[in-house]
Amino acid sequence: MRLWTVHPRYLDAKGLVAAWREALLAQKVLSGGTSGYQHHPQLLRFRQQTKPNEAIGAFLTAIADEATLRGYRFDASKILLPRFNGQIEETNGQLLYEWEHLKRKLKVRATDFYEKYADIAIPEPHPLFRIIEGEIRVWEKL
Repeated sequence: MRLWTVHPRYLDAKGLVAAWREALLAQKVLSGGTSGYQHHPQLLRFRQQTKPNEAIGAFLTAIADEATLRGYRFDASKILLPRFNGQIEETNGQLLYEWEHLKRKLKVRATDFYEKYADIAIPEPHPLFRIIEGEIRVWEKL
């Protein structure tokens, strides 16, 4: 499960669909709809929110919005609670780690996306996240 800190615009079609599916799974876990993935480290930053279901809903909403911009049809009715008042703090170390990880994936599977974004040193974050100074998160699998 990868719940990207980078803005969904940087995800190729395969990555955008995967992000949507994985975030829907995260929503199911956070809402108690499944017993699997309960301890997945990517869920920690959502669980730390006072309203984790709203936070994952806002995460999903941004992915659905990006899909709509590209002419894809993601079923936004699957988002249980699409609004979240606020942002989640995430570190610049985490953002940059994920950015390099994503660029490695794009270089192999979507060279057009890779070439379009390869020169960007610091990507825009997903709208849910407010970037602060800090290292890669301890929950990240390096």
